[in-house]
Amino acid sequence: MTAAYNQPNLFHQSHKTKRMFTVEQIKSAHSLVQSGADFPNFIQTIKQLGVTHYETYVADGHIDYHGTNAYSVTVPAKYEPMSIKDIPQIEVFKSELIAHQQGKTNFLTFIQMCANTGIEKWAICMDQMTCIYFDKAGNEVLVEKIPE
Repeated sequence: MTAAYNQPNLFHQSHKTKRMFTVEQIKSAHSLVQSGADFPNFIQTIKQLGVTHYETYVADGHIDYHGTNAYSVTVPAKYEPMSIKDIPQIEVFKSELIAHQQGKTNFLTFIQMCANTGIEKWAICMDQMTCIYFDKAGNEVLVEKIPE
């Protein structure tokens, strides 16, 4: 009876472990992203790892990834802190975002553009497949559907 009792616990533990992702797995998936055109594939990859949502902070590039059962990991800052403009320039941001999504700019160029147009962070929700951009005041600037 003890063995039968332990098996569901072992299954539960292995299932739980499978849903735990690491910073290394996230970085590996992100290393394949060369431009905004690669972003949908990155989202599918990390969704399969168990990421439910995440926030990317423009000021220093750190990213907080979240999974089930309050699990989270943080990818540390990627570059020297930069200042974010106080007043968002929404139309300029939208125009530059389109160029980035078409593969016309690299990630660091995109980040600098976000800072210059007042974007503080973006949040990705895997369930809704949305990307929401926020200004420094925490206001939603743009909500986009992520291609699946």
